[in-house]
Order: sequence, then structure tokens, then C-alpha cells
Amino acid sequence: MKNILETTRSFLLYIFFLFVSIGFSQEDVEQKESIKLFVDCNCERSYIRQEINFASHVRDQALANVKLFIYDIANGSGGRTYKLDYIGTDSFADIVNEQSYDTNSNMTADDIRKGLVKTIKSGLLKYVAASDLADKVVYRITDEGLAKRQDIDFEDPWNNWLFEVRGEARMNKESSRNSFRYEAGFVSDRVTEKWRIRADIEISQANSKFVQDDEEFISKRKRYFGNGSIVRSLTDHWSVGIFGSARYDTYTNLDLALRMTPALEYNIFPYREVLRREITLAYKIGLVHNDYIETTIFGEDTETLFSHSLDVQARFRQPWGNMYSRLIASTFLSDFSKNRVQFDCSVSLRVLKGLAVRFSGNMKLIQDQINLPAGDASLEDVLLQQKQIATSFVTGLSVGLSYTFGSAFNNIINTRL
Repeated sequence: MKNILETTRSFLLYIFFLFVSIGFSQEDVEQKESIKLFVDCNCERSYIRQEINFASHVRDQALANVKLFIYDIANGSGGRTYKLDYIGTDSFADIVNEQSYDTNSNMTADDIRKGLVKTIKSGLLKYVAASDLADKVVYRITDEGLAKRQDIDFEDPWNNWLFEVRGEARMNKESSRNSFRYEAGFVSDRVTEKWRIRADIEISQANSKFVQDDEEFISKRKRYFGNGSIVRSLTDHWSVGIFGSARYDTYTNLDLALRMTPALEYNIFPYREVLRREITLAYKIGLVHNDYIETTIFGEDTETLFSHSLDVQARFRQPWGNMYSRLIASTFLSDFSKNRVQFDCSVSLRVLKGLAVRFSGNMKLIQDQINLPAGDASLEDVLLQQKQIATSFVTGLSVGLSYTFGSAFNNIINTRL
């Protein structure tokens, strides 16, 4: 009898542990979710939804268990560098990932979006492995991929230099007016971890003619300029540089304007975080020499001055939205009453589910127009914007509001008429 009781007891314990283990297994299976993906980027979201069809794409990040934020910035090859930040929630809360994708100026828009989607898929592998798709994934490495395991050193024949030649011509004609404009330019740029060397040359001319009551008004505006700069990174926060420029501009009464300005910049955050956040302070001080086409309102035909400026910029790209602001204050060292303050700001905020608010504004307080020609501007100059006229301020403001509601899980792409 004792043996029977012990056998029965052992059997019942076995059944109990069997059910417990089955319960845990079912719980493990139930914990595996499907991927609900939210993507925030300056890119073709429709194309991403079409190509990544193994995830449910949601339009609000509150509904997502995988959030992808893509930040981009211009790089030294003339393209853009994309930084991909993945954030998991719910059952993916312990999974974080980062990816990077670089483009160059030779890539087409289709090349860029295909490469970006490929990078996104690569970054999603961690989440796929922990999702309900884990047992349906087949991994394969192509022969090309196997060949790339060997590091191959290659020398850049251009030594990180990038060149661009551009040109544009535009003509408009009506019965009472016509205009012609052309513009040509050349840019050279060299970017390394320590150096940024840039030169920019441009020539442009705009001619306009307006006829009213048999009276003809003609406007001609010419502008030639060249800019150059050399910037050296000192540490992860400090940089120094020198900027130079030469300019001829009939609109601003400049026969020849020369400027040479050393600069010092400090970034509160390390430069490696520039894609997500930055707060920079840049101070410039230098020499300005102006030869004027017409005598100015201050009776000057030519003058040499020292000026300085403080430039503060802040940029944040975060899950709650984007923010950018810039404040520039400048003045002449010989006369602080001749100064300029410029402020630009734009904010995009996700207020709540489906609701986003955008604000942008700019303001300039102008007290440094030492280049204005003497005498009153004619009606022709004002209407045809042939010459710059005096102003004490410029301002602008815009507000935008968007609210999206309805189906949040529709992944279907349909571009038919």
C-alpha cells in the first residue's frame, strides 16, 4: 500500500510540473509580439512601408513597440549621413539599436532610399528575432558579403576633396514685362575628422524690364562673390577657424567688400552627438574693408572697420519633436550703436496622439546699414528692388497645426488614380 501511495504521489507531482512547464511555455509564446513600427524621418515613408512588409506600420508612436528615429546631416562626400536610433517598448523594452547609413553626391534618389531601407531592415533583425516571426526567419550571407569580410585598403585619389560646378539661367516674359537671370558657381570642399576646408565662388546677374503707359523701367543687378574658410577641430568640444570673403554687389552698393575673420567655437555637447543635439557658441572678430559704388549716407566712399559677432545655435532632434534656434549679434568695434541682432527659431512638437504643432519665426533688428547710398531712393529703385533701402527691422512668423486620426495599422500602398 505504501508503494502504491508513493507511486501515486510521484505521478501527481509529475502531472503538476508538466502543467506548470506547459503554462510557462505558453506564456513565453504569448509574450512574443508582432512588430508595430513607428518611423520618424525626413524620407519617403510610403516607400518604407511598402518595402518593410513584415511589420505593422503605425502612425503614432504611442501605438508602437518599436520606434525608429532617423536623423540626417550633410557629410563630406556631398551626400548625407543618416543615424538610425531604434527604441523598443513592451516586450522589446530591453532591445536598443543604432545604425548608420552614408550617401554621396553620385547616388540617385532611388539608390538612397533603397540603401536606407536595407539599413533599416538590418537594424530590425534584433526585434524580429524576439518577435513572433523568429521561427520564420531564414538567414543567408551572399558571396559578395563573404568577400567583404576581408578588409581591403583603398586610397582615395581625391584625398577627401569634393568639387561642384553649377549653373542656371531663367527667363520670363509677359506683354508688359520681361526678366532674365543667370547664375553660375563653383564649390570645393574637403572634410576630415580634424579639418574642414571650403571655397565658394558665384557670379549672378538679373535684368528686368517693365513697361507702363509707354514708359520703360529697367533694373540691372549684378553680384560676384567668393568665400573661403579653414576650420580645425581641437577637441571634442572646441574648434578654431578663419573666414575670408570678397564681394561685388550693385544691390548693396558694394564695389569691393573684403572681410577676414578668425573664429572660435565651443559645442556644449560632444560633436559626435551633433545628429541628435547641439548647442554651439561661436565668436568671430575681424577686419572689414568696403569700397562703395556711390557715396554712402555717412559720406564715405571707402572705409576699413573692425567688427565682431557672437553666434549661438541650438538644435535638438528628439522623440518629442524637433527644435532649432539661432541668435546672432554683431557690431562694429569703433561704434557699438551700429549693430545687428538676428533671431531664428522653429519648433515642431508632438502634443498628443495624432496632434502636432509647428511654430517658426524670425526677427532682425538692423542698425548697421553703413553701405546705403546717399540721397532718396527713386520709385524705380523701390519697385524694381534695384537698390537696398533703409529698414530698422525685418520679422516673420508662421504657425501650423495638424491632427491625424483614423486607421493606424493600414500598411497598404495604393497610388492609382
